[in-house]
Amino acid sequence: MKKLLIFAAIFGMFFSTTSCEDVLETESNQLVFDPALDQKTDSMFYTLAILKGVQMAIDQNVLINEMRGDLTATTSYTQTALRDLANFSAGAYNKYDSAYVYYRIINNCNYYIAHRDTTLLTGSQKVAMPEYVEALAVRAWTYLQMCKIYGTVDFYTDPITSISEANAPKEQLDINGVFERLVPELMKYSSYEVPNYGDIDGGRTNFGVGKTIQSTKIMFPVLLVLGDWFLETNNYALAAKCYSAYLINHSVKAQRYLAFPQSKFEYPNNASMPDFSFSYNGNWADYVFPVSVNNREQITVVPMAVNALKGTATNLPKLFGYNYYTTDVDTTNNQSATSGSSFYILEREIEASPKYIELSNKQKWYYITSSSSSEVLSADLGDIRRLYTINKASVNDSTFNRICKYDGGNVNIYRIGTVYLRLAEALNRMGYPDAAFAILKDGLAEDRLLGQTYLREETIAMLEDESGVAPFLSVTYGSRFNGTSGGTTTGIHARGAYYTEGPESPYTYEGILGEKFDELTANGVAFGEELTLNDTINAMEDIICDEYAMECAFEGTRFGDLTRLARHKNADQTYGSNFGGQWLADKLAHKHPVVDLTDEKNWFLPMR
Repeated sequence: MKKLLIFAAIFGMFFSTTSCEDVLETESNQLVFDPALDQKTDSMFYTLAILKGVQMAIDQNVLINEMRGDLTATTSYTQTALRDLANFSAGAYNKYDSAYVYYRIINNCNYYIAHRDTTLLTGSQKVAMPEYVEALAVRAWTYLQMCKIYGTVDFYTDPITSISEANAPKEQLDINGVFERLVPELMKYSSYEVPNYGDIDGGRTNFGVGKTIQSTKIMFPVLLVLGDWFLETNNYALAAKCYSAYLINHSVKAQRYLAFPQSKFEYPNNASMPDFSFSYNGNWADYVFPVSVNNREQITVVPMAVNALKGTATNLPKLFGYNYYTTDVDTTNNQSATSGSSFYILEREIEASPKYIELSNKQKWYYITSSSSSEVLSADLGDIRRLYTINKASVNDSTFNRICKYDGGNVNIYRIGTVYLRLAEALNRMGYPDAAFAILKDGLAEDRLLGQTYLREETIAMLEDESGVAPFLSVTYGSRFNGTSGGTTTGIHARGAYYTEGPESPYTYEGILGEKFDELTANGVAFGEELTLNDTINAMEDIICDEYAMECAFEGTRFGDLTRLARHKNADQTYGSNFGGQWLADKLAHKHPVVDLTDEKNWFLPMR
């Protein structure tokens, strides 16, 4: 079977589209098997062809991760293939389990890497290097997805162009083996920026909304791919260094994009919205899942075709309850061109799980009243991000909740919130849970952290170390992250809970950790008489896990996040050699899996 799928990938090499309005148009209708790759203009077309493969695999990647995570639930309309993913009974012939879609990307990357002439010069600049490095990064990202999904993969870096090559035995490597073969080479190119072809015109949707994409937004930054590899393999310091280097090099702040509370929302336990004073840079939802892909929050996005007849379409909006490709536009009753009953699908196959709603609803919302300038109060509104991630919709006489993150037909790979949370995860496991909490509460900005007492001296020294893993408070880089200049820095949790910053906020290090310790104790975790640093790290990791759920829900990473955190816990062994496996099984018990998830081998799908 593996031989067949690898051979099939030969015929997917450097495929192209036929529509001039596909965002990844390569302007060629020919299959290319032996190009010279010696022209300077070749790079752009081959890079877009490689990224076209990512576009064709991304629906599957999202569904494998979200259906097996704890944040989604099936409905009465859910097809068997998705239902089998959700309860971990998916077999080798599940329609959403195809290794071919990943090997197609890998084989295209292998071909380009093997044949591209990287010595071509314009002046003194090697013009093919950015695309060459991008091919290395995309290949590494793709292999990482496969290792997380299948455990062990057929590994090869030479392009397959014949039946005999397809039939030849392949190395069988797990994630550590693939790491050793790919990551050292990729590290040589960590200073390279992604290719830039300017703006790409993606055409207009059936309901008249245009899609113009900055070409840099569809590329995979090397530092972030490296950070993911290091984080996945428990190399925490190197992961932190890669994520920090990307954020610092690009002066990327976690900006004050906040989910705005509104009177139309239904809050938990019939809580009422208080009188408050509110200040923010923009509505969180507009930046996290927009129709346009030209905002600072998004780093890497897979944009799907605006029309099912004009390129590779996505089925994700439909599965989550939104008809992105409708031609029946409802503009009655002052409806906008992207809302109205014709856009909503009652027969949605995926919805938010009760666990996700419960987690979001139990959060506090912090605010200052309109008449006060200092006292910070709290209200039981829950995390406001949920109220944008899930919207009520009505079709005929039925009202239901639907997930909104794919209404724009785009799939996030990297965005600022995601990268900061992964940095928090790495810093926490390095032994700096207070630095991780700073990312949630205040943001890594000197003026935000002034007056805070929860940061230890060793943590401040780490953040000030010019040559350290996260020099956000150093003399050279600190001014880039001042919280109140050049776009306000904020903590990631503030995006849904608002006023978390400063010593006056009830959202405190000791308080939030205390709540998590109480929860863990209630769930059977036994602590000693005095809490240790490892106890704090484990509890903070669970707090970060919760934040991943509220910030990044349904974006195609959840099961991978859970298994990665479970491996961290197993490697730590503070509470036993398989504490992580038990933790994961408990997280997913409400899905009634048909396999024992305490056993790591059951985390993987069979390769087809």
